[in-house]
Amino acid sequence: MTEFRAVFDADVRFANGGGMTVERFRLDLPSEGLSESDIAHLFIRHLGLAMVGEVELRGLEVVEEAHKGSRGISGAPAPAASPLVDLSHTIRAGLVTYPGLPAPTITPHLTREASRSVYAPGTEFAMDIITMIGNTGTYLDSPYHRYAGGGDLASLSLDQLVALNAEVFRLTDATERGIPATVFAERDVRGAAVLLHTGWDRHFGTERYGEPAPFLTEAAASYLVDQGVRLVGIDSLNIDDTSPDAGGRRPAHSLLLAAGVPVVEHLTNLGQVPASGAMFSAVPPKVEGFGTFPVRAFAVLP
Repeated sequence: MTEFRAVFDADVRFANGGGMTVERFRLDLPSEGLSESDIAHLFIRHLGLAMVGEVELRGLEVVEEAHKGSRGISGAPAPAASPLVDLSHTIRAGLVTYPGLPAPTITPHLTREASRSVYAPGTEFAMDIITMIGNTGTYLDSPYHRYAGGGDLASLSLDQLVALNAEVFRLTDATERGIPATVFAERDVRGAAVLLHTGWDRHFGTERYGEPAPFLTEAAASYLVDQGVRLVGIDSLNIDDTSPDAGGRRPAHSLLLAAGVPVVEHLTNLGQVPASGAMFSAVPPKVEGFGTFPVRAFAVLP
């Protein structure tokens, strides 16, 4: 479904005195054919302005552009046939998730043919062995992944992982790889799963995926910790900058996991989840002494 945004300058005069001016403001629209008055009201609602006496829009344009989550606009994409959106990549033998890490191998323990001699006639089973690093597919990092004394996968409570309010931030047209703290200021993210929709998942499984990718800056990670987020996820190569310029530093992992905030990397399909209102879940198996493991991440749409 095509999404539209309004671009304009605006002068606002307040009924109790004073005013404000904005330039080249961009605002999500629920549809293309809105009047200037309708757009002005959406603008007021988005900013939460009180005591507005008059709004004058100048240079108004309506453009085709993906929504970013303006208040008062659902930001929802085309209606889904199901209220569930799968946010996980498929794991298969030979899958390269992160360049340089081993791909999973799948081998039989008991083949269907061999099982016929074990079970009653007409009854057969397959039992297979998968060997893989925990950083495979779409996976969750627990604090133990970064810190020897941090909580492992078995320590995570379900209320940290299941039915979290999802706040999706659209960053597909960002001009910089580093995601700054300011992009989160528009919404209350306390207790939420903050999901970073960069669009980098379109390169998953290709050589391009391993190139310098979008990441969360140190200042942004610090801000999210201070705001009390529950979980942070991204559809990119890593929550941190892994380019040579980073010098091996991993401030986003360090800050989030030190605060007990799980990290989910290599998400996909975030474009199918509205900016606000969905519920997010990502649950790994309950493994002691292990820090990272694949999850079946999904969203329940409102």
